[in-house]
Amino acid sequence: MLFDTEIHSFDDARRLARCYLPWMVFDYIDGAAGSEFGEQLNRDALRGIRLMPRVLNNVEQRRLGVQVFGKDTGLPFGISPMGMCNLSRPGADLMLARLATSRKIPQGVSTVASTSLENIIKEAQGSAWFQLYFSGDEAASMSLIQRAESAGYETLILTVDVPEVGRRLRELRRGFKMPFRIGLKQFIDFALHPSWSLSSLYYGKPDMANFGGQHAKFDRHTSRAGADWALLERIRSVWKGKLVIKGVLNPDDAIAMKERGVDGIIVSSHGGRQLDSAPPPIVMLPRIRQAVGPDFQLFYDSGIRSGEDVVKAYALGADFVFMGRPFLYAIAAGGERGLQQFVDVTASDISITLAQLGLTSMGAVNADCLHGEIPGV
Repeated sequence: MLFDTEIHSFDDARRLARCYLPWMVFDYIDGAAGSEFGEQLNRDALRGIRLMPRVLNNVEQRRLGVQVFGKDTGLPFGISPMGMCNLSRPGADLMLARLATSRKIPQGVSTVASTSLENIIKEAQGSAWFQLYFSGDEAASMSLIQRAESAGYETLILTVDVPEVGRRLRELRRGFKMPFRIGLKQFIDFALHPSWSLSSLYYGKPDMANFGGQHAKFDRHTSRAGADWALLERIRSVWKGKLVIKGVLNPDDAIAMKERGVDGIIVSSHGGRQLDSAPPPIVMLPRIRQAVGPDFQLFYDSGIRSGEDVVKAYALGADFVFMGRPFLYAIAAGGERGLQQFVDVTASDISITLAQLGLTSMGAVNADCLHGEIPGV
């Protein structure tokens, strides 16, 4: 039987990525904190949400684009900031940048990207937001903010849900480190995945491209526990563009951020990678929407696996949705072609879902599209 390499769904992309990637790299991308129950709980909550079909509404012409900070997008979902994307395949950061350009969607560019923040925004032709991890060294963080401003970034994402890196057991068991430290276990792992290993050998191992040389070093496990509201206020005072806070689950925190002049919030559990016992972010989304009001820019990230999931997040109050892991699986599965396949599949899924709901645009999606009780709400 021929092995199917086409991507028809998230599960296809993940299956193909699992075959291609070394176990250590796959578990870095795929893993979550602790027992990984928290991530599964969020997925179960998303699956449990029901949408109500409507009929006879003439839905021949459907539009998927929305507006984010006054700019039109080609799709209702964007690219979450992800560290070391080039682990999936060499050039992954720039594949995502080209996707952002062609589909008119924002690309989150991680502090620990494996391509420099300057090169990514150039390839993305401005369709990029810079994501900052506070490093514990405020001077180094402010230097990154200045670099982002000089490079032309108009939106800064401050990720606040990593005071300490969560205990991700699969990473620990595989011995995953950034930068790479290769021992016997990793050598065997790479040898058993020759396609990935030879490609990485040819192009060179991925590094954290925003560091080294004249720029400060970055230690992934450095404590960021010193970040506080005063730090947020200092960043707000120096950053003149849009400021978005990522990793918010508490409505009181969301209100406090809004009061301090934040322009938008990403409701997120870091893909379940930080606190295994955190509440499902999809459950907290409508509560935070109620807290910040209808006009505040509220985004969602965590557990999105399909077009129907995207529509569900909009129905629960999101103005825009971000995805991370699915893009890396798609790139690992088939490079740039795999990425385009997954995006086309997801866009088609959203369009079909709108048709089933009797709607012609994402702007028409609201709580009336939901059926029954929302688990946990």
